[in-house]
Amino acid sequence: MIIGITGSSGAGKSTVCEILQKKYEAKIINADKIAKELSKKGTSYLAEIVKKFGQEILLENGELNRRKLADIIYHNEEKRELLNNCTLKYICKEIEKQVKENTNSYKNEILIAIDAPLLFEAKLEKICNITIAVISKNKEAQINRIMKRDGIEKSHATARINAQKSNEFYTNKCTYTIINDDKVLDLESQVNNILRK
Repeated sequence: MIIGITGSSGAGKSTVCEILQKKYEAKIINADKIAKELSKKGTSYLAEIVKKFGQEILLENGELNRRKLADIIYHNEEKRELLNNCTLKYICKEIEKQVKENTNSYKNEILIAIDAPLLFEAKLEKICNITIAVISKNKEAQINRIMKRDGIEKSHATARINAQKSNEFYTNKCTYTIINDDKVLDLESQVNNILRK
């Protein structure tokens, strides 16, 4: 079974994936981690981004300055769309490759979870059996999670949240919804209920 996990930044997608991994031995494919790998120095993906955004998004050592790029895209919708269009084709190809590799490697049933904020934009829901929206109804808690996780200021975390889709976008498109209110046991029970269904 392939499960698509999506939602805005700081909603709790990674925590849900950790539960799936620990309790159900799910194989996790993380779109953000793939993007980081693909954007390393010397990759064709990084070269394409530099071509579109200029040399100012690079650090002195030639690596991608993620914070600089984030500042650009979270304050400019046109630039964000430009980056997403560039990124999705690379990430989709790699995710589909990893799904195939995992499926071929296991003769028994396997659970694969794709953790992807842009699941629907990338049309990855087409390869999923079910999709789960992970949402947080407490925006302040969500902002605090992003600040803690990424070591950024509140204004940057807020801009990131404001630039993303609403909770309704995810809940309307997904098969199931998980509400994260920072109670891990409750998250576990919601995951269990979905998998039982």
